Amino acid sequence: MLLILRKGFLLFALAVFSLILFLPGYTKLQELRDRNRELAEKIKRLEIENALLQQELYRAEKDSLYQEGIIRDKMGIVRKGEMPVKIIPVEDKR
Repeated sequence: MLLILRKGFLLFALAVFSLILFLPGYTKLQELRDRNRELAEKIKRLEIENALLQQELYRAEKDSLYQEGIIRDKMGIVRKGEMPVKIIPVEDKR
């Protein structure tokens, strides 16, 4: 009976020692896996954003209608003979 208790205690002590020894490394491994997953998702988002910006750059360089839209919207330039109209929103006074 005493031999069984000693073996049980030894097995329990070995399990606790293993847990103490390997738990911090396992926790760190899980943190690194989570960080890796987050960075992989960020890379995918940035690749999509980069592709969209490349398309916009191509259009800005090659598409004359797109260029005209940018010039009209961002710079406020009008064609010869056109009259610019500025619309000022009315503030709601309640």
